[in-house]
This record gives sequence, structure tokens and C-alpha cells, in this order.
Amino acid sequence: MKFATLRTYALSLPEVTEEPHHQSGSFRVRGKIFVTIPPEQTHVHVFVSEEQRERALAMYPAFTEKLMWGGKVAGLRLALANAASATAKQLVRQAWEHKAPQALLTSGAEPGL
Repeated sequence: MKFATLRTYALSLPEVTEEPHHQSGSFRVRGKIFVTIPPEQTHVHVFVSEEQRERALAMYPAFTEKLMWGGKVAGLRLALANAASATAKQLVRQAWEHKAPQALLTSGAEPGL
């Protein structure tokens, strides 16, 4: 999957902004980071729930690995070159849902394209 495709998808989700995060970029919903983008843009870090993370690690070992953050497992690191587009988009949507406020989730806004 190309980063540009993932970026377009992430920005199509309700109330998403793209902002710097240290030396990386990030996608945020109402200020909460749900994806970070290292400078080389060959990987992304998605902050999904523990259950979603473990399921993705089991189902997609070719392009997912645990993301360590401050000594803890915080999400997934996706290798974009190996990632199926539909699966990567699904994980980004799950990360958005994990960080979005409940009011936004129940507002009837349909996330994504």
C-alpha cells in the first residue's frame, strides 16, 4: 500500500487532522493521536485496542508487528509495502474509532470513503 493512499483515507475520516509529532507526522481526531507516521513513510504506527492488535498480529504477520512505546506495547507497526490496502484501511479506521470520542461515534457520521 502506498502512503499517499493511506493518508487520503485517514483524512477522509470525520474530524481528522494531520499534525507534526516530534520528528514524525500524525493523524488525530479531536487532538488524540490514532496514527503516527515516521519520516521515511514506509511504516505507520496505529493505536488500536489490545484485542484488535492481537487479532491483527495473528492474522497479518507479514506486515504487522508490536509497537513498543515507553517500554509497553502501544499498538501496531504496519509495513506499508507488504500491507493489503483494505486491511491497512480497516486498521486505521479501528484506531480512529478507538480514539474518537463516543459522541462522534454515535453522531451517525460514516467514517471513511
